[in-house]
Amino acid sequence: METVEMNSVSLKRPHSEDDVANADEIKRQKISEKSKTGNNSGQSVETVTEQPDKSLLEDTKNEIIPNEEGEEQEDEELEDSDEDGDPESFADMMKHGLTESDVGITKFVSSHKGFSGILKERYSDFVVHEIGKDGRVSHLDDFSVPVDDEDPSEETFTVLSDEDKQRLEELQLLKNKETSVAIEVVEDTKEKRTVIHQAVKSLFPGLETKTEDRDGKKYIIAYHAAGKKALANPRKHSWPKSRGSYCHFVLYKENKDTMDAINVLSKFLRVKPNIFSYMGTKDKRAITVQEIAVLRITAQRLAHLNKCLMNFKLGNFSYKNHPLKLGELQGNHFTVVLRNITGTDDQIEQAMNSLREIGFINYYGMQRFGTTAVPTYQIGRAILQNNWNEVMDLILKPRPGAEKGYLVKCREEWAKTKDPAAALKKLPVKRCVEGQLLRGLLKYGMKNIISAFGIIPRNNRLMYIHSYQSYVWNNMVSKRIEEYGLKAVPGDLTLKGATAVHIEEGDVHNYTIHDIVMPLPGFDVIYPKHKIGEAYKEMLVADNLDINNMRHKIRDYSLSGAYRKIIIRPQNVNWEVVAYDDPRIPLFTTDLDKLEGKPLPDLPTDGKFRALKMEFSLPPSTYATMAIREVLKMDTSIKNQTQLNTTWLR
Repeated sequence: METVEMNSVSLKRPHSEDDVANADEIKRQKISEKSKTGNNSGQSVETVTEQPDKSLLEDTKNEIIPNEEGEEQEDEELEDSDEDGDPESFADMMKHGLTESDVGITKFVSSHKGFSGILKERYSDFVVHEIGKDGRVSHLDDFSVPVDDEDPSEETFTVLSDEDKQRLEELQLLKNKETSVAIEVVEDTKEKRTVIHQAVKSLFPGLETKTEDRDGKKYIIAYHAAGKKALANPRKHSWPKSRGSYCHFVLYKENKDTMDAINVLSKFLRVKPNIFSYMGTKDKRAITVQEIAVLRITAQRLAHLNKCLMNFKLGNFSYKNHPLKLGELQGNHFTVVLRNITGTDDQIEQAMNSLREIGFINYYGMQRFGTTAVPTYQIGRAILQNNWNEVMDLILKPRPGAEKGYLVKCREEWAKTKDPAAALKKLPVKRCVEGQLLRGLLKYGMKNIISAFGIIPRNNRLMYIHSYQSYVWNNMVSKRIEEYGLKAVPGDLTLKGATAVHIEEGDVHNYTIHDIVMPLPGFDVIYPKHKIGEAYKEMLVADNLDINNMRHKIRDYSLSGAYRKIIIRPQNVNWEVVAYDDPRIPLFTTDLDKLEGKPLPDLPTDGKFRALKMEFSLPPSTYATMAIREVLKMDTSIKNQTQLNTTWLR
């Protein structure tokens, strides 16, 4: 999942090479011409329809965010930048981005007329509550800490000076040549020494302590007990046997993604991030509430962070014997405010009733494919084609559009010299995908791109080929709805347990569109037995791939495939239209507001603006933006929204 802050990208544009997206559009048109178009359902199904004037799904300073909870997150995020530009120049940059039709998103299932609204005018207009595997919705509603006689006293957190903490952290992380740190006991009592011992051991896992006399003064000496290994695994003997090994807690965060939040918590707790576990990654530009588990960190230590962290709150602590696993969640519950809506009450009623009763097409959202002129699916396709020179070229070549300045310089250097070392020098941040690939090329050489590419973390590499699968799926689902409408037809696929089976002519009346699944291409799936099955083959042939041979010589890149429902009907759908005058005021209360006793501001009965406040629950790996798209009947791409907003801003 890629999230991109639209107010923090450089507006410098390099000279581009060919715009590869045009070739994909031509291929798609050729495939489309081969299939006979039509809608046999007798039900009205629209393609991308008229766009309302002054459409404001999202302003240019906001990001489009997925509900792709439980899936890997892309590491190649655009970094913050101080460079801003006027709306026209930004829109000019975004001309090279993707639109929905570029990635196969072309259909709607509802018949109402679209209207406009602003999504995420404030990040607090988008709230996500995780739904656990037991169906319970996560809420932050309790700051209390479980009572435990084994916990150290509150003085543990204040007895060490900032200077002591700095020296201990450097010792713990092996950042200097010192083998120990000596802390003078100013008020020498046994109780004071005990508190210092406890503070060092609990705040700096991996360090041991002892007391020494030096020149008539008492010192607590901190030292490494087991070298580097101790840092990753907090000392086992310090944890009571009667207490569960994992502290589970609810994390409430504002305007931070899950991995950023865990990195911050790790830094403050002085532990490695891999001792945390969670069920799904959550959006950045939103308020999100989710469950986290951490190995052998006390609730007391976690609760102490509430005093020093901005935009985070931790609560609802409990001890359990198990961590959390990615994907174990049932889904997410959304509370979304669309501000400054233009729709009539009747339009809104039609749109929301359709969302509740029919649902929306389960497209992979725009964030699945990246935001630049080189979509992630193109890199995935090159990997599947075993075309490693193209993989390298697509990741590193200059590209038009909005990018951080140092990435522009890195790409220009690469185009000019093809020297990994020279290009790497232009990157102050080496953890981005470009930096990782360049380090790999430096290590393995230009003739071993496969090994060089392998330096990129596995999840990030797989993200590219999953993006290609999503691209194919989106296109095929649009074609399926265009060809057969919103009813089950013979040859469609449905799931019996975990097994896909074809619907036979005599059974078709037993199924609805909500039972139909379509495959992501792979070696372990079957395809529909109608025109769309052939369309899959034609699309892959156009991309020089064989649908009957989706195994790759590198095992990681072999696609087994999967099945995905084509229509999702959200649960727990509710909505109301509210009037307001001030765009800065919140239109509902959050968990934190309720804990702090903050009331909702008084709203006028007849305000200058109207907002649609909507709530709904979605299963994992579905995109909230695609549900909102169905309501508004609008293209959710950053490219389209930027152009519309720029026109409005003039």
